[in-house]
Amino acid sequence: MIKDYKVRASYCNHRVSEEEIYQTLKRTTDPLTKSWHQIEKARKVVIKFNMMKPPERIEYFQGRRRELVDDAFCRATLRLIKEHTTAQLIATDTNPYNNGNVMPTGFNYEHHLKEFGVQFVDSSLPPFSDYEVPNGGLMFNRYTLSRCFEESDAVVSVAKMKNHAFMGITLCTKNLFGLPPIIPPEGRTRSYYHHLVRLSYVLPDLALITKPCLNIIDALTGQSGREWGGEGRICDAIIAGDHPIATDACGMYLMGTDPKSDWPTPPFKRDRNHILIAAQHGFGTVDLEQIDFESEVEPPLADFDSVETDSLETVRNWRLTTCQQGMAYLENRKRLVDKYRGHFIYMQAGEVVWNGLDPSDLGSRRQLSGDKKDSALWLKLVDPEEHEGEKFSVYEKLLSDFAA
Repeated sequence: MIKDYKVRASYCNHRVSEEEIYQTLKRTTDPLTKSWHQIEKARKVVIKFNMMKPPERIEYFQGRRRELVDDAFCRATLRLIKEHTTAQLIATDTNPYNNGNVMPTGFNYEHHLKEFGVQFVDSSLPPFSDYEVPNGGLMFNRYTLSRCFEESDAVVSVAKMKNHAFMGITLCTKNLFGLPPIIPPEGRTRSYYHHLVRLSYVLPDLALITKPCLNIIDALTGQSGREWGGEGRICDAIIAGDHPIATDACGMYLMGTDPKSDWPTPPFKRDRNHILIAAQHGFGTVDLEQIDFESEVEPPLADFDSVETDSLETVRNWRLTTCQQGMAYLENRKRLVDKYRGHFIYMQAGEVVWNGLDPSDLGSRRQLSGDKKDSALWLKLVDPEEHEGEKFSVYEKLLSDFAA
């Protein structure tokens, strides 16, 4: 039976040369005919690498980048794509670390892009376009992103195999979180989307907009615990697929995680499984029986789990009160629009505890919450037109689940 999705996983010792990485990557992706057909006929291809970090903060493990796609893996990927297409290649990302959130000259993988003739576009800088989520969004109806996606014919997501303290696991879909601009007024501070409840629905939205046709996971080495500052793991594998959700489902399986599991089952200790949410919405699948999946390696590739940053009771209270603030905003929207039009607001316990034009410099929400540590802060742009089209039904449904 022909299946809609195809994923391959190959053994690749983490100590091998760049040439051997390339040969294994080529062998792993050769069966992905649907991916290569789209790339080969494209005029512009956009690539998102999970590689951005200030050079002084890059960590290594067993000779490879521990938290990011390795340099040799990046080069092997670019070489492979260049051999498949004459399209213009564009790499894009955002910089949340320094330089006013503008990508600095000489960022840590810029020299690889230049060597392979790949243009770089800073996704935090104009020109931008508004992108409607096909068939309506899961968390928002539309997002402002770089115009490079409007002009692209194919998107590639290249990720690292890691746990994530907030999302449990970060692979090809979570990699797309680096796409929304983070510089006001067009952009949103990262905490706007990287928000309890929201993020697990935002990630499928970004995947639905960009629809990466080639999804690659650098699993030569990986990281357990969290996305930054975790523990290195030897995985000795390369994974690739023609759909982000199916690829991530197979990646989760090889990490030892059931892709059908959900909060509060580990590693999903703080929020829902974004891969499962996407599949429940009809985008991709977490059912390995529905994927043409062949693997030379067996799970678990290593010992993976996310850290427990807070108790289950605390997280449950945060999730509950986040939903309550969303519904409180909806119920009091007219009054709040009259008073805070065009501002961002933080709501807690039904009250506005902060308002302003740029919430990016407020620091930790844990500190802002004051003595109400178990009561979530909810960030919202007060837009009379509600242009972003937030899905308050998400909060309503989760509150119903809590009540049940």
